[in-house]
Amino acid sequence: MTKGLQMSEVTKYYAEGSNRIAALDHVSISVGPGEFVAVVGPSGSGKSTFLSIAGALLKASEGDVKLNGYNISTLTAKELSNIRLREIGFIMQSSNLVPYLNVLDQLLIVKRMSGKVKREDKEFAAKLLEELGLGSKLKSLPEELSGGEKQRTAIARALINNPNVILADEPTASLDTKRAHEVVGLIAHEVKSRRKAAIMVTHDERMLEYCDKVYRMEDGKLSLAEMSRSRGVHV
Repeated sequence: MTKGLQMSEVTKYYAEGSNRIAALDHVSISVGPGEFVAVVGPSGSGKSTFLSIAGALLKASEGDVKLNGYNISTLTAKELSNIRLREIGFIMQSSNLVPYLNVLDQLLIVKRMSGKVKREDKEFAAKLLEELGLGSKLKSLPEELSGGEKQRTAIARALINNPNVILADEPTASLDTKRAHEVVGLIAHEVKSRRKAAIMVTHDERMLEYCDKVYRMEDGKLSLAEMSRSRGVHV
């Protein structure tokens, strides 16, 4: 069975008056365990639709989406909800932390959504936060954290259910250069060490050096960008 995320000939149509517009046009991509890929492209190119379909938030009009070898294209809304909770970790532009929950509880609320919180869940959450440099912040509220600390909390939250796929949507949008490198470097480290299949949609070309492959999205079509010898990217 093929692990990770595979999309094959995925197309998404939207109705616009009497016309049918293809937001995604026969997109194919395969991301395996331990692989960190980036998708770049201008606004309106189809990146958001692509990420929504990869994250089981939206169904494709045509084509197949496979997660760990299972075709999720035909699942019900409830089944897709379970897939999102157990198999996919999301890291968004803004950390989307719950204002009244401390850092530890930001992770435990995700565990609570999938059942009762056990002692080993609390231990794993604390260990994860320690690993991401937040060991002294377990009881801190979001308003007491820096932008980088908020995003590190979001990374930990994405990993708490031990999902197979990590999807990051512009994770450096609100960060300065130093914090941006820190956050994407951490994502790359966790992807490699925990053998996750990860996709980052970004406008931030400074961050592409952390990625194994870079794809370009334009007019709903996805193509592999050329990597230069210096690991720069021609996009």
